[in-house]
Amino acid sequence: MLTHLLYISSRNANRANTDIVDILASCQQNNLRTGITGVLLYSDTKFAQYVEGEYSQLISLYDKIKNDNRHSNVNLMSISPVENRLFPSWQMGSKNVSLTDIDYISEMSKDDKATFDNALAGSTEQGKKVQKILETLFK
Repeated sequence: MLTHLLYISSRNANRANTDIVDILASCQQNNLRTGITGVLLYSDTKFAQYVEGEYSQLISLYDKIKNDNRHSNVNLMSISPVENRLFPSWQMGSKNVSLTDIDYISEMSKDDKATFDNALAGSTEQGKKVQKILETLFK
């Protein structure tokens, strides 16, 4: 069953910026093989990753993600079936942003900004809404 998974985590401070290159290269290679697509939003302090694929593949990936020492405080925001992929041709798209000073020039409302800021602070209450906000940021 086609499913999406969204998590937000804290990027470990002692990690180098080259880790992002390594993460993306690994994702692009492995995700092509497993049929996973998605996006990674990252800053100096946070990761927000949205992935989509077969449920069993996503659960296996999430188990690996939780044990990755490049981040901590992995919070599952949302996991549910989807009818279509949001990012069908992206083995792993990425965007580097300052999550402490995001320029919300988009169709994002004040409520959406507050929801996203709360998610970055660790709230997992509105995962579906955060998923839509990520879609806005990447499209």
